[in-house]
Amino acid sequence: SQDQFNATLYDAAAVVIVSLQTFPGMWINAFIASVLFIAWVKKKSFNSNEKILLFLGCCRFWYLCFMWVYSIISIFYPWVFYVPHVPQLFASIKSFLNFCNLWVSACLCIFYCIKIANFRHIFFIYMKTKIDRIVPWLLLGSVLLSLVIGILVYIITSEALCNNHNSTIHGNIWKVTIKVNEHFFPVFFLAGFGFATTFIAAISSALLLLFSLWRHKRKMQTNSGKNISMDAHVKAMKSILYFFILYSINFTCLILTLIYATEKINPVAILISLFQYAFPGVHSLILIFNNPKLEKALQRTLSCVTNKVCMRQ
Repeated sequence: SQDQFNATLYDAAAVVIVSLQTFPGMWINAFIASVLFIAWVKKKSFNSNEKILLFLGCCRFWYLCFMWVYSIISIFYPWVFYVPHVPQLFASIKSFLNFCNLWVSACLCIFYCIKIANFRHIFFIYMKTKIDRIVPWLLLGSVLLSLVIGILVYIITSEALCNNHNSTIHGNIWKVTIKVNEHFFPVFFLAGFGFATTFIAAISSALLLLFSLWRHKRKMQTNSGKNISMDAHVKAMKSILYFFILYSINFTCLILTLIYATEKINPVAILISLFQYAFPGVHSLILIFNNPKLEKALQRTLSCVTNKVCMRQ
């Protein structure tokens, strides 16, 4: 029938859009992880910046893979979510990977702020000398905290679904909706608190670093005029502004996902999902262009691909 044809067409378009959003991000983050891992194997040494970037690339790659699989199952096999423990498991894994991505990204902002910014406060100077030792513990803490949140989401979601199932026996749809919202409120509160914490950590670090670079730029401008070093500072400030805009939009989208979580699919929720699929790839691409090693590796890769295509033609 016409309705079935429209539904099939809509599903196919949704799969194409999700794939176009997730595959470039998966490739970009897989590229970051592979380049840094190969460099680690060759050099047998790894600085703190590369550790965070490698971990972030892996987290984002697996997050996008999971979200692509989750979308495919939601579109073509929705009955899977009626199997016991499957919805809880999907929600738990999604929360774990999402918070790993957010926390490690916040750790990267904190690392850049401490490593690059120039403040004379005694605590800041102490952190600058100890940051290389603290980075592995920050990454481990990010994983453990994300794991705890994932477990809590599984437990709370299981209780909410169980209570929802018991409520449906009595047949009052309005009460069922209210009870579902009440039981999922701890999940929303936990997710919102986690989103706000990572956003505050990332934005505060970005603003402190931006202020430090701006102050240093003004000193150089009054002392020696325009030079190469000042151009580098201006480029770094522009990159931080891009990060600030991306993080602000991403945080807004994360909060909106909590608002629309219990509602039916609507155009706003679809646009939010599309941006969330695009954010890991866009942010990682900016990181590549701000890292000389990754940028050179990307140029070599693209030139090799271009040469092979030209030879085949």
